[in-house]
Amino acid sequence: MKRIGLIGGMSWESSLEYYRIVNQEIARRLGGMHSADCILVSVDFAQIEAMQTAGDWDAAAVAIGDAAQRCQEAGADFAVLCTNTMHKVIEQVQARVAIPFLHIADATGIRITAAGLRTVGLLGTRFTMEGDFYRERLETRHGLNVLIPEESDRRLIHRVIYEELVLGKIDDTSREEFRGIIARLAARGAEGIIAGCTEIGLLVQPADSVVPLFDTARIHAEEAVALALEN
Repeated sequence: MKRIGLIGGMSWESSLEYYRIVNQEIARRLGGMHSADCILVSVDFAQIEAMQTAGDWDAAAVAIGDAAQRCQEAGADFAVLCTNTMHKVIEQVQARVAIPFLHIADATGIRITAAGLRTVGLLGTRFTMEGDFYRERLETRHGLNVLIPEESDRRLIHRVIYEELVLGKIDDTSREEFRGIIARLAARGAEGIIAGCTEIGLLVQPADSVVPLFDTARIHAEEAVALALEN
């Protein structure tokens, strides 16, 4: 079994889900008392969020790069950045370490294309929805057509993520709002929806979506296990 390096804390609410899923999946595949060989390096999200808000992505890359180096020094064979948004700086982070990263957009893109879908809606922070680092990777590497919500819906999603979900607050009204956003994306032609923030799966489940819902946290964690057990 390869050692998985989990870089979490962004937020710890979803990092907890990564740890749970990775260990549950190892137990499911290997049976008995097996659990994952993993390292968890958790950063202070308040510091990272301040860098995001200030647009200081270089400083954020340094902070995540430091965490990646700690994973490498602890013997991780590969790393998993347990957040979608911070993949904005993944190239800078990768340059700091020799161990490879399992990119969350690639894990998700492979899962979507395997399902035979081509047009998907993307939910996430405004950085993820409005930037090109995530959508372009899905489009160029996986041949997907990526739709994003209208501006007012993007504002609502971003607010719910940062004011509720990262703080562990699950609100039924917000869930209804997300259901409406998903339905509007489906009406525009989305065949599936990417929960492109690792906290979104805490709020909405497949039953809340009129089309298949791809929970990036779960997909990323499951693909990490597949890589860890790969011969």
